[in-house]
Amino acid sequence: MLRWSITFIIIALIAGVLGFGGIAGTAAGIAKILFFVFLVLFIISLLTGRAKV
Repeated sequence: MLRWSITFIIIALIAGVLGFGGIAGTAAGIAKILFFVFLVLFIISLLTGRAKV
């Protein structure tokens, strides 16, 4: 999940440099959503891992 987030932010940066504003904004939005989903899943996995020990 984090890999997809990094991929989309790189696409957004390249599109922004080349002047494709719409594509850059969309890719940045997707990267932001994927990052927060990754963060929530990571915290949940930490909490459930602690409960099993």
